[in-house]
Amino acid sequence: MALSYEQSGVSLEAGYESVRRIKKHIAKTKRLGMMGSIGSFGGMFDLSLLAMKEPVLVSGTDGVGTKLKLAFWLNKHDTIGQDVVAMCVNDILAHGAQPLFFLDYVAVGKNNPAQIEQIVKGVADGCVMANCALIGGETAEMPDMYKEDEYDIAGFAVGAVEKSKLIDGSKVNVGDKLIGIQSSGVHSNGFSLVRKIVMKDHNFNLYQHFEELSGKLGEVLLTPTKIYVKPVLELLNTIDVHAICHITGGGFDENIPRILKENQSVKIVENSWEKKPIFNFLEKWGKIPHREMFNIFNMGIGMIVVVKPNDAVETINILNNCGEKVFEIGKIIEKSDVNVIIE
Repeated sequence: MALSYEQSGVSLEAGYESVRRIKKHIAKTKRLGMMGSIGSFGGMFDLSLLAMKEPVLVSGTDGVGTKLKLAFWLNKHDTIGQDVVAMCVNDILAHGAQPLFFLDYVAVGKNNPAQIEQIVKGVADGCVMANCALIGGETAEMPDMYKEDEYDIAGFAVGAVEKSKLIDGSKVNVGDKLIGIQSSGVHSNGFSLVRKIVMKDHNFNLYQHFEELSGKLGEVLLTPTKIYVKPVLELLNTIDVHAICHITGGGFDENIPRILKENQSVKIVENSWEKKPIFNFLEKWGKIPHREMFNIFNMGIGMIVVVKPNDAVETINILNNCGEKVFEIGKIIEKSDVNVIIE
């Protein structure tokens, strides 16, 4: 045992115990191409096993932001890992890429093996949902940087897509339909504002049951980010999707313009989909201007696919058959004064 290091606040033994605990969770993420085992200096993946002639690698990295504060307050750590996976794989999915492998980085104030296991269990669960191998990661014990019961987490995902099938928005045309896929809730964006509303401004009890939310406030807010990989990849097998938009930080106003050409705008019909009650709750108690909500939150739509008008019905049917709630929410129009029109 490294006693000197232990006295500085870093426990090597706890680190070893954490690795022992997480191995069983990592094992369930194994997929074609995964090589080696956890504990090596680098994670390995055999790209040659994929049935692709011209594979293009697509990568993404992200964190969970201050949603972590809710996990700390509720002492619930088994879903936050799904959030970090979702934030990464949903981004690379927007280019039509199938996720291949994932790495995580967890920085803690004190290495608590049981807590680490719960965090990585969530990561592994997310990887299974995305058919993505968890091939490596890092847990850093950093006393004086973080409180003993707090941590930060970030992730990195790599996917691949056949070059000829890469989705980059170049096919988007005026008249194309926007098909929105329902979110699971707030996902992992806007939580600095969420915390201000529920904790600072109103001091709500996170265990309080609000009838309008059909559940305890903390549980509703901690609902993990939905992973859209399997239904969207299923859709791509049949439909020539012109663009995919992940509604993440910045809501509709920041993310939809990423898929538009210079001569295009988008018209959204607000009452065309079912909103989760949490958004009305936040708007009401935060006294947020209604239009501004779309510039902060996903408003109940976590992913948008853009297709030709003739493909809209089949797109909805395919995604419905995959168990998703799907809505035709708008269309691409000729350039207007603003990029995103919501009516």
